[in-house]
Amino acid sequence: MNNPHHLNPTSLKSRFTTRFLRALTKIRAQKPISSSSPTEIFRRYRRIKVAADKSMAYSVRSRRIWSKAMLWKLRSRSYRRQDPCSGRRSGKTNQAIMKKSSNENTTTRREDGVGFVEEADELRQLVPGGETMNLCNLLDETAHYIKCLTTQVQVMKKIADFYSF
Repeated sequence: MNNPHHLNPTSLKSRFTTRFLRALTKIRAQKPISSSSPTEIFRRYRRIKVAADKSMAYSVRSRRIWSKAMLWKLRSRSYRRQDPCSGRRSGKTNQAIMKKSSNENTTTRREDGVGFVEEADELRQLVPGGETMNLCNLLDETAHYIKCLTTQVQVMKKIADFYSF
């Protein structure tokens, strides 16, 4: 009945795996590895990392602040690469978008607790979009982000194991 070897098509892991494998296929088709120079290896690493991040953020959809922030960052980086001479910026900044999307009553850092200010600030730097969140939302988003990163690592390990025969 419920085969553990098949993924639920609506699960996060399944959505991520499908998107990531498609992205890897596109990367492979774009340009075969012509050399093993450090520069070429780094470029390929960056493409794979961006594909993994983008696949995960799209798999979560726009339900989470961190996924919205990550997609915004990837899109803005992509636009800058396409037209570096334009010098135009979007009317909204990343922080403005995240503040609008969080729909929360923001609290000051003093209300978050004096002992946690430094730790919360460090966490805000690690979680995409975290700089605009109050402590409660930051912890919730962090837990979900860690779950997604764990899923990402599991899928990447399975892919590596599959191809390392």
